[in-house]
Amino acid sequence: MSPPPVAVREQLREERFNVVWTKELNRVFADVAPYYDRANYVASLGLWNRFLQAFMSVIELRPGQRTLDVCAGTNAIGIALLRREPTLEVHAIDRSAEMQAVGRQRAVDRGFHIHSVIGDVHKLPFPDNHFDVVTLQFASRHLRVRTVFSEILRVLKPGGHFYHCDMLRPANPVVEKLYYAYLRMCLAFTGFLFRSDESALNCKKYFINALEMFYSADELAELLRDLGFCDVSAKSVFAGMIGCHRAAKK
Repeated sequence: MSPPPVAVREQLREERFNVVWTKELNRVFADVAPYYDRANYVASLGLWNRFLQAFMSVIELRPGQRTLDVCAGTNAIGIALLRREPTLEVHAIDRSAEMQAVGRQRAVDRGFHIHSVIGDVHKLPFPDNHFDVVTLQFASRHLRVRTVFSEILRVLKPGGHFYHCDMLRPANPVVEKLYYAYLRMCLAFTGFLFRSDESALNCKKYFINALEMFYSADELAELLRDLGFCDVSAKSVFAGMIGCHRAAKK
């Protein structure tokens, strides 16, 4: 299926997925929180840590910086940042209290402290020009992208950087078709293996539809530029199935 034009895609994404975003995903993430990391490891055929390493390879850090991980989930990014630079002040925000409960415990078990906020990432509860680095991984498919990216631009300090990584819509239609077929199989298998509840099982079709309506790596880079980010670069992984973006605030 060809996605709608970029100019109208955000409006159509919200019209199509608003009910899922506002009502159903909270239940899904509450269910998957205890096994989220294990399920991703299985679904990625053991490559999950390589995806994290690919993302971390584009992130530049300096000692003592204040960082924010948006849609932090189980704090995989915050922990990876602190492992590289323990002097960072790391903040995390996520809508799911259950996911962050798992994430806080993971951080504590590794001797790290991450400042956690439960809230809506479409309206970040932080002042303007507050963070040196903002990260967002594997969540923007479920968000009103322009709104969240605009908020990220607002809370970044001038000269600060935004790093983004997510599953994207491959530009190659053959790769795209094979990608969705594999994901359908994975969602069914992991749902059975981890005994997902009804809320998660009912969203299997949504996860594919959300990717079909999402952006390619180049389209997302253009969206970042359109919002006012500068020095935007994109790095595609696995034939465009995953993309990492780096952007700065003037």
